[in-house]
Amino acid sequence: MSVRSSSVALGRLSMVAVAVAAVSPVAVLAQTTEAAPERIQVTGSRILREGAIAPSPVTVISGRDLVETGAMNIGEVLKELPSLAATYTLANAGRSIGTAGLSLLDLRGMGASRTLVLVDGRRHVSSSAGSASVDTNSIPTAWLDSVEIITGGASAVYGADAVTGVVNFRLKKDIQGFEMVLSKGFADDNPYENHKALLSFGTDFAGGRGNFAVAAEFSGQDGMNATERSKTRTPYMSVANPLDGDYRDSNGVFIHDGIPDRITVANAGWYDSSTAGNFFLNGDWYIFNQDGSVRLQDLGTTYGNIEHCSNCEFLNLREYQDLQPGFNRQNLNMKANFDLTDSINLFAEGKYVRSKGSSEGQPSFFEYGSAIQIKRDNAFLDESTAALMDANNLQTLRIHRFQKDAGRRFEQNTRTTSRFVVGAQGELSADWGFEAYVTHGETKLEQVNHNNLMRTNFAQSVDAIVDANGNIVCRDVVARANGCVPTSLFGDNAINQGARDWFNTTSYSHSTIRQQVANASVNNSAIFELPAGNVGFSAGVEYRNEESESVPDRFAATGATFLNSLQYMRGEFDVKEAFTEISIPLLADLPLVQDLTFDAAVRYADYSTIGDATSWKTGLDWNINGEFRIRATYSEALRAPNIGELFGPQNQTFFRVTDPCATTERQSQIRVNNCAAIGIAPDLQLNNPAATVEGLSGGNPDLLAEKSNSYTVGFVLQPEAIRGFSLTVDYWSIEIDDAIAAISAQNILNRCVDSASGPNMQFCNLVQRNPETKGLQLITSVVQNVASQTASGVDFEFGYDFDALNGRFNTKLIGTWLESRKTYSFQDFPSEYIENAGVAGDATWQANLSVNYRYDAWTAGVKTRYIDAVSLYTSQSLALNPDPSDIMSYGSYFVTDIRVGYDFASGVKLAVGMDNVFNRNLPGVSTGTTVETGLYNNIGRFYYTSLSYAF
Repeated sequence: MSVRSSSVALGRLSMVAVAVAAVSPVAVLAQTTEAAPERIQVTGSRILREGAIAPSPVTVISGRDLVETGAMNIGEVLKELPSLAATYTLANAGRSIGTAGLSLLDLRGMGASRTLVLVDGRRHVSSSAGSASVDTNSIPTAWLDSVEIITGGASAVYGADAVTGVVNFRLKKDIQGFEMVLSKGFADDNPYENHKALLSFGTDFAGGRGNFAVAAEFSGQDGMNATERSKTRTPYMSVANPLDGDYRDSNGVFIHDGIPDRITVANAGWYDSSTAGNFFLNGDWYIFNQDGSVRLQDLGTTYGNIEHCSNCEFLNLREYQDLQPGFNRQNLNMKANFDLTDSINLFAEGKYVRSKGSSEGQPSFFEYGSAIQIKRDNAFLDESTAALMDANNLQTLRIHRFQKDAGRRFEQNTRTTSRFVVGAQGELSADWGFEAYVTHGETKLEQVNHNNLMRTNFAQSVDAIVDANGNIVCRDVVARANGCVPTSLFGDNAINQGARDWFNTTSYSHSTIRQQVANASVNNSAIFELPAGNVGFSAGVEYRNEESESVPDRFAATGATFLNSLQYMRGEFDVKEAFTEISIPLLADLPLVQDLTFDAAVRYADYSTIGDATSWKTGLDWNINGEFRIRATYSEALRAPNIGELFGPQNQTFFRVTDPCATTERQSQIRVNNCAAIGIAPDLQLNNPAATVEGLSGGNPDLLAEKSNSYTVGFVLQPEAIRGFSLTVDYWSIEIDDAIAAISAQNILNRCVDSASGPNMQFCNLVQRNPETKGLQLITSVVQNVASQTASGVDFEFGYDFDALNGRFNTKLIGTWLESRKTYSFQDFPSEYIENAGVAGDATWQANLSVNYRYDAWTAGVKTRYIDAVSLYTSQSLALNPDPSDIMSYGSYFVTDIRVGYDFASGVKLAVGMDNVFNRNLPGVSTGTTVETGLYNNIGRFYYTSLSYAF
């Protein structure tokens, strides 16, 4: 059933139920007048409700389950939940500039910008410039009571950014006494270790009318390189298979022979670059010895016409890949509340968080178009190289070099987050409750990039000559006067320290993110009574202002350094919102209907950027007999573009693409004709048709809001005959239209030349080619409302708590079956999509099983996480090429953790644990540092112990 037909059916069912309640009140039995159960507020609704059953699907994880692990922070534990993707974790967050140390949440893998993170139901300032994404490192674990994940119809209740759902961190209310927790952990087969320390104190005052608490946390870990683990040390490379026999027929169509096009070999890598420096001449590759002399490079076994070799002199990139970043965090929190009267409570919160993440990357490198030009009179040129140049009548030599001796680029990101909340809540009358608060949050990011090479200074330093006095100096006289230090590039560790100091610089940039929120709401769980029960109601208003500014290093922004040229960005918007929610009991105390409730919520927003936006939600909650409940929701929402999407400047980047006009890539006559129309003759051989091309990427001030609709249908089973047993199953579906996304560089190139009506200039105008060679020079890609995403699946949760073996068992199984997750680069072409379900990063089945046992003062627990086998290729790509590689998939993956503890009568608790008990290795030859592999454990077996004391 489609989303729209489901919404129509749900709407008709709602109208029928309302009509029955209106015209047949006699048939509806009133609720009993027994003592009313406690009314509480559940995630996904602002109405106080009887009992803990949420009208929308909610997964609740206790704070204790999250904190009592060997993980570095909450985000590292939450990423293991089946509904969350490992988009930004500590292991993979260093893949982009400015993200090292971040831990962001991404429900359904549809983008962190579409997941709203709340603390006690209130918005929290972002941790990433230009976005609304919240770093879980800023959440205080000392007072964490639970984490609630809602995945249906959250935008109407909480506002934009909740397209895929809400993650709400609930903190403990009144803190009593002192608590200290110390934890230390270390890995089994590598030097990784971490530490955590937590202090908390809370006390009542004013005769119990008030409570004040303070907490401090300190945690950290050292970075770990891939070469520091035996299981990730060996470099692997996917190379062209010499046995592959694929060919093109007379029509240009590939014929596949079933033999893998590529194979994975160990001790392999790129041979077209070297830490010692190398160059290509007359069909051979030459490399420099330690003394600067030159010789033929040992190429071992080479593969195809791509620069890969095995058991040879190759570039080992594993040396420059970190499995875990260096990271440390300090978190200080204070909170207080005071009963002003018997019905009004004042509250205030404050926090200061400082986190520092570091990420080491590759050094500067030069190859092909950027190869270093060495002149014949270079002062450091060895006689063997000079003779080779003379023999070939060369005055210059173009050297490829991966400059390990210039120093690895090293990024340090220091984030400081402060947030303050003041407000009041309570009762206006016997039936009416209220809450009003204001928040102010600010995140500052200081980014330091070490060993950022200055291109001009480097060129001056390597252009060394012998002066009239026999001294080796820089050729440029002005540079020489300013302190230029000449250096050799011939051989490993040839660059001297003086030259490094001359051409390397440290770049400093900073960002500031500010958020102010004012919110006021009222609620009444019994605004009036119908025959089936009381009607619940809530309404409120909210004002929010978001501001983000990024100031890059002034010199680096000119493009004069090796790092990408990033530009200044500033953006701001405000939004005024009004929201309301109603819960209407339709039927009660009928056969097969203990109660039937209709819920609805609507939220109207007025953005200073895009104007009006309305989100709404409807739902039905059908309690059949107190043991079996069926629930369904349908919602439509808008997501306003964030600051980065609207105001982001066009920053320099680099795209890895294949030129569709290269002779080897011409797969249709349409493409051949269109390439010719833009000046590329059919027989033109393009240089480096598969290459890294400079690009520009950035925001778009003309963006519109994203549109989404979603629905859930499920049931809750809690049989009275089996106390402690519960089962929930919910089918969910999400569809996003006008999705904000950047068009990939490869898509731009392909769309330019694949139109039957001739070159598509909308895309061709985004591509710049060299006027003479026609090679790619620059590709521009900005975000647009052109994409679409859909996802659907089933969430299930099973729990059973029971007494056995003289103790108490608590069991929980949380899982997700991902039916489909499709991405459409162009929503106007619905037949062109990528199905991600079952592909790495989007396993079809994921589940967590935990079993905990308590006996007297002893506690023990075991947790197993399961990730289904995944393909490394989408079905769409396999349809075009069914035999791409010898590694086509990752197998099913199990990781088991255990923990044992003892509670002493003195208030001391001691626990020891082991994560990844069976030392399950990473799948394939992966390192666990990408979005697709971030779900897998790259630390290995890990031991930890914790000691706590409370009184």
